[in-house]
Amino acid sequence: MKDPRLQVIVHAENIASADVSIEYPGIALENVHKVENPNYLILDLKISPECRAGTFHITLSGETNTGNGRRSSLKKFSQAIPYELRSRSDFVKAQGADASDLVYLLLPDRFANGDPSNDRFVGLADSKVDRTNPFLRHGGDLQGVIDHLDYFKELGVTALWLNPVIENDQPLTDEGGELRSAYHGYGFTDHYQVDKRLGGNEAYKKLVDAAHANGLKIIQDAVYNHAGINHWLLRDMPDKNWLHQWPTYTNTSYKEQPIPDPHGSDLDRKVTSDGWFVPFLPDWNQGNPYVANYLLQHALWTVEYFGIDAWRVDTYMYNDLDYMNRVNSALLAEYPDLHIFGENWTKSVPNQAYFQENNLQVPFKSNLPGACDFQTYYAINDALNQKFGWDEGVNRIYQTLGLDYLYRDPMKNVVFLDNHDTDRFLSVVGENMNNYRMGLIWLLTTRGIPQLYYGTEILMKNFKNPSDAEVRRDFPGGFPDDKVNKFIETGRNGAENEAFDFVKKLANYRKNTPALHSGKLMQFVPADGVYVYFRYDEEKTIMVVMNSNDKSFSLETGRFQERLGTFARAVDVLSGLVHPLDKPINLEARTAYVLELGN
Repeated sequence: MKDPRLQVIVHAENIASADVSIEYPGIALENVHKVENPNYLILDLKISPECRAGTFHITLSGETNTGNGRRSSLKKFSQAIPYELRSRSDFVKAQGADASDLVYLLLPDRFANGDPSNDRFVGLADSKVDRTNPFLRHGGDLQGVIDHLDYFKELGVTALWLNPVIENDQPLTDEGGELRSAYHGYGFTDHYQVDKRLGGNEAYKKLVDAAHANGLKIIQDAVYNHAGINHWLLRDMPDKNWLHQWPTYTNTSYKEQPIPDPHGSDLDRKVTSDGWFVPFLPDWNQGNPYVANYLLQHALWTVEYFGIDAWRVDTYMYNDLDYMNRVNSALLAEYPDLHIFGENWTKSVPNQAYFQENNLQVPFKSNLPGACDFQTYYAINDALNQKFGWDEGVNRIYQTLGLDYLYRDPMKNVVFLDNHDTDRFLSVVGENMNNYRMGLIWLLTTRGIPQLYYGTEILMKNFKNPSDAEVRRDFPGGFPDDKVNKFIETGRNGAENEAFDFVKKLANYRKNTPALHSGKLMQFVPADGVYVYFRYDEEKTIMVVMNSNDKSFSLETGRFQERLGTFARAVDVLSGLVHPLDKPINLEARTAYVLELGN
């Protein structure tokens, strides 16, 4: 690896006074650190370039007190702990994700159950499985994802983003009077184990390998900000400094504004970043060097061991931002093609830009390549739900994209219509199919990396009322006792097949049209409720027209001559109809068009 240093945490009863030795060619034991808790030693190793793969032993030796009072006596002990160094793998890893991809986001527990034998395990803090209860685990797993790789390929998907797969051995938590499981995966309890209810490490390796063999990438969901309350390191904490501690419990304010605010108070900044996300997700103190190394080494190990291609970083803006720069730098130094994008759920474009690579003149400069683009998410939902106005309707998209000069590279942002934390898109647009199609056309033709939330392609709907569980329902057909199977055409009704085929056709067209992922974007000021933009490169020009009006419209093309040039006609990618460009284009009410220009 680029960094030859390795920090190892050794946890065993009362080992603080032990002598430590390692005898292995190429490994130097440079430091042994003691912490408050006598059950820990932290070792700094340096791995030389000449070191070879193999198992070495960390030997602890010394004397321990075996009794008490007058009967106490000292007994010598020696314990050899095996530790394996592996050869670096030569399989494909860290391919990255970019604007040529279509990302499909899914919750493994709610997608498909490919191996019912791993649904529950005695001895875990939560062994309940009940599909009738929206708050408990439902049994979906990684084998279920593997079983449907052909489905993703048919749809035109090129990358899978799974909500966290790391072990969540969490107890049920009381949230709003309901006992809820950690099926969502955001409460890690052992960073080096994939949850065995999902299939464990071997199933995850199998998924990554199978995905790569099928031309699909894997994006892993990272959580640096917090851990599960049942994390093994926190059940016997090395010292109190491993977490952000407060005199009384302090929750984050969930406000990003104090971080970039030039007039903000230190207290408000501290509450945002050091306050706990919720009481059962303790907040790591990334200023502690041992915590910092633990999280960073795990990130590097994950890419190397499993071969993932990109990271999505949960709750990015709540972290120590200088530390996140350090993590990003280490990952990108080792894996230059890796993509990293963060969840920066802010309320403005400048604040979203602040937390990623940007063109702002500010004291702190982030090196995060991209972000979940909440600003375009807000804009498209407003565009489809507001009447056209000076700042309303499709003007919201135009104005939001007009601020792209704030980002170092807006093409690295992930654009979306919905995700596991939001109301489902179909419900937000009033289950109006014209709005649904317009939104998907925007998603698959605008700049950036498009992300589709599981089930959107088959018209899954719902608001988050009364809880997130309503927008995280099981994919019909993914579970052995399902009465319908919407993974196949015969299991879907007419409207669902129409929606699926629409997404499939446009997504596969996009996949094979570089102008839509690497081409430039030019947009024109919306007029009369119509928004027009172009994606183009030297090979192809695509004209996208969104008529947000509730009535048809005749679009004169003269003001778009700057991009139309000598093109004589436009072929509708979805319908095949040809529109001559020397005549007005007739637009149906609340309809979007993807037009490939030609002569």
